[in-house]
Amino acid sequence: MKVRKAVIPAAGYGTRMLPAAKAIPKEMLPVFDKPAIQYIVEECVNAGITDIMIILSRGKDAVEDHFDRSNDLERKLEADGKTKMLEDMRRLTSMANITYVRQAEQRGLGDALLCARRFTGDEPFAVLYGDDVIIGEDPAVAQLCRAYEKYGQSVVGIREVSPQEVMKYCSMKLKKIDENYFSISDIIEKPTPKQIFSNYSILGRCVLRPEIFEVLTHTPYGKNNELQLTDAMKTLAQIKGMIGVEFTGRRYDMGNKFSALTASIEEGLRSSEISDQLREYIKNLAETL
Repeated sequence: MKVRKAVIPAAGYGTRMLPAAKAIPKEMLPVFDKPAIQYIVEECVNAGITDIMIILSRGKDAVEDHFDRSNDLERKLEADGKTKMLEDMRRLTSMANITYVRQAEQRGLGDALLCARRFTGDEPFAVLYGDDVIIGEDPAVAQLCRAYEKYGQSVVGIREVSPQEVMKYCSMKLKKIDENYFSISDIIEKPTPKQIFSNYSILGRCVLRPEIFEVLTHTPYGKNNELQLTDAMKTLAQIKGMIGVEFTGRRYDMGNKFSALTASIEEGLRSSEISDQLREYIKNLAETL
């Protein structure tokens, strides 16, 4: 079955990006000349996904406004003869069928996902974390969708990280079954050094079968009264099995100030508009360090 729906949880407070995130949703912080969430939506579209639900919280109306029509702006661009920019603005509002739901209280990623149960129905669906921008020739979520179509099991995007990072994310018990495909039998959230199965962690992308919702309803809320998606995926892996895809592409953690800055610099270097100017600036700056 083709994956045609995606859920983007974007209801978090963005505390790691304060003070900027106090006034601007962290998902709207720019990566060069586009807000982070636009990269995530475009990744979905480039993977053939047609229906997207973005989970928001109070104060994040700017996300909805970004993907909505702005008739005054369009008329201004048309009057000024800025045809390419006008086309880009119109394409932005018609890329996919985007709907929104508000998470009334931030009680973990699993709780946020429950808001999308009616939207996804009985279909498999992709989950793209709002903090993670992944840029590459082959969309990361498309790589997971292909694995789902091949194996019919829930799929997670994984990468090998440092032991220090594993303890911040999660660790998986896995076995390689193909070039970049793994069979996952167990997951532990934020392990201690003695609990680490491997240095592979889930990073920002999943394709889940609909039974995840039933598992979530039977998963207890944990620390800070939050429902962790990883806990539910652990149960799913143990009962049904799960596939891990070591995806390609450059990942940026938009909740990390250094990573977010790196994303803008590297996208600027890929831009035909300013790449030469930026490269020269970096070279000159390097000489002063």
